[in-house]
Amino acid sequence: MRTIKIGEKEIGLKATPLALLFYQQSFGTDLIGDLTKMEKIQKDPSKFDTVFILKLAWAMAKANEGVGKKFPDFTNWLAQLEDFDFSDTDLLNAILNEAMEGFFRRRSRTKAK
Repeated sequence: MRTIKIGEKEIGLKATPLALLFYQQSFGTDLIGDLTKMEKIQKDPSKFDTVFILKLAWAMAKANEGVGKKFPDFTNWLAQLEDFDFSDTDLLNAILNEAMEGFFRRRSRTKAK
């Protein structure tokens, strides 16, 4: 879990299976599948999908709130944001790092000797 700041608003993000469910229910595609498409931007920056970043942040913010709590749908959530600075690499990295660390954890396994 981490907190980001979009404009003057602090938003908690949590990359959990619940975020995966919220994303798929709302957008009709798989979050992990869409996330892997972002790897293409290293070779071709024109593949950067700004709306995907916003959808990813929304799903993780909704998961952070939890089940049964009132949370706006994607459009209304966006309407509450004053702005979003896509040139802020720290903000973009925080969103993507939460997703990568939360969805692709490798648990260290110790070998018995």
